[in-house]
Amino acid sequence: MGSMYTVKQLSTLAGITPRTLHHYDAIGLLKPSRVAANGYRYYGEDTLLRLQQILFYRELDLPLEEIKKIMSRRDFDILDALLSHKKALRTKVSNLNRLIRTVDNTIVNLKGKKIMDGKSLFEGFTKEEEKKFTEEASQIYDPLIVKASAIKWNVYTASEKKRIVEEGNLIYQDILASMPKGISSPEAQAGMDRWRRHIEYFWTPNDGQLVGLVELYNTDLRFKANFDKLDLGFAEFMLGAVKIYVQNRRK
Repeated sequence: MGSMYTVKQLSTLAGITPRTLHHYDAIGLLKPSRVAANGYRYYGEDTLLRLQQILFYRELDLPLEEIKKIMSRRDFDILDALLSHKKALRTKVSNLNRLIRTVDNTIVNLKGKKIMDGKSLFEGFTKEEEKKFTEEASQIYDPLIVKASAIKWNVYTASEKKRIVEEGNLIYQDILASMPKGISSPEAQAGMDRWRRHIEYFWTPNDGQLVGLVELYNTDLRFKANFDKLDLGFAEFMLGAVKIYVQNRRK
């Protein structure tokens, strides 16, 4: 029959909480191999392989419902899935290494030992990722707006682009400095106004789109990774501050 694991043993082995295993059971994602008369759950080697797949998919930030759909397909094959995970994880490692280098450069910069240009601060998006983000943005916003924004950006000269990026980074640094004073502080709200005017180098969003953009900063992992370089709470601070800014503009 092979080894059997209790909830506690499996949670320790997999590095997750017993509550997580109970939740996976409740939603039908990972059922125990056997449930004893006393209600104790026992997991065999087949469920260990399934749990491994679930955790791989979670590492790739897939929602549980999506994982359930994938693993419930008749053509689901563990070996094929492992090969796919390996490829995806290698890509993720490469991206994380690039972000780590950027964080290291930012730390050195904040210590006053090196001057970073705008490109360095927001390094982390490859050309392929930028293309993908543009496609995703076209689904969220009016495709004509996204296209017009791209055209507007490409009209700028290299020196103008450099100046705009540097100006943007200075605005973010000033907003960062205002964080201890709170989202409604004059400093934070002045930062939001400068940020809103800076956005107009690319497009002119209405108030709802302005809030939606900062919500994207919080939900899109690529954006959030860049803002987390400044402070782990920076994207969340921006969202709170811009909501107050928009409210004040409507008064």
